[in-house]
Amino acid sequence: MAAVSVREVAQRAGVSLGTVSNVLNRPESVAPPTRRRVLDAIAELGFVRNDSARQLRAGRSRTIAIVVLDMANPFFTDVARGAETVVDAADGMLVLCNSGEDPRRELRHLELLEEQRVRGVLLTPVGDEPSPAVERLIARGIPVVLVDRGAKLADRCSVAVDDVQGGRLVLRHLVAQGHRRVAYVGGPFGIRQVAERHRGAVAAIDEAGAPVELRVVATGRLSVAAGRDAAAELIGTPAGQRPTAVFCANDLIALGVLQKLTEHGLRVPDDVAIVGYDDIDFAAAAAVPLSSVRQPRERLGRTAAELLLAEADEEAGHEHRHVLFQPELVVRRSSGAPD
Repeated sequence: MAAVSVREVAQRAGVSLGTVSNVLNRPESVAPPTRRRVLDAIAELGFVRNDSARQLRAGRSRTIAIVVLDMANPFFTDVARGAETVVDAADGMLVLCNSGEDPRRELRHLELLEEQRVRGVLLTPVGDEPSPAVERLIARGIPVVLVDRGAKLADRCSVAVDDVQGGRLVLRHLVAQGHRRVAYVGGPFGIRQVAERHRGAVAAIDEAGAPVELRVVATGRLSVAAGRDAAAELIGTPAGQRPTAVFCANDLIALGVLQKLTEHGLRVPDDVAIVGYDDIDFAAAAAVPLSSVRQPRERLGRTAAELLLAEADEEAGHEHRHVLFQPELVVRRSSGAPD
């Protein structure tokens, strides 16, 4: 069925095209009887305005996009929820895109968003190097705010959590618990959060001055399945050499490690302690409640969206900001807290 045009509405109501436009955009400027005839015609014909075309003509979209690393990770769901509250309040619409930790997929999303002339993009990039697609968006006047990234680039805002400090908190806790063989499980290290959490762990060991061995078990994804595979590798290590604690780059990996260790008959935390990262809801609800580094997930999203809308509104007068939140270690039974 063909879409009803503004011309057909005007013919049915017996008014000009300009009058229909006024009813749609400035209804207070049209006399009530005429406005009623136009609205009746719209209802009878089932007319739906082409809002995207109108926005393009005006040079202003109401669509904000958020591109995340992994839509299956509740961390990013919570970040998007925070952004959505701000975008909704500004009478906009938030579109969620998933890069799946794949730079080619990220590039495709950014190219399509550029074609759609979105109002702005919230982006958790796959890699550290600026994407050419991001540079094109900025050159076109479409603001980009980096989310969960602390890069202080002059031409864009960023919102992040201090992941180096987060890694430091975890290792300080494990060293204080008496652990001297610790595994860091996560990857790929091209993802900045993974590398910075590891860097914080190394810094804490150096600061402690204790003879702590930090073994890296690299994973290809930040997923439950990757955690299970990593745990299988640790289980294969002779008991006298096996790490007594595991620091996981996120909670999904930690849940996978917990599952595999439990299946193998290892007790958590008696045989192996586990600490995750993000403090998603599933962490506290696990069979053995997981210790985890808490991030202000929804606040990250809200702050990023506020910065983006401010830049979109202020344009040339906008001053780019780089907001860095501090993490908090929540200690539960998986790393020794009492029941």
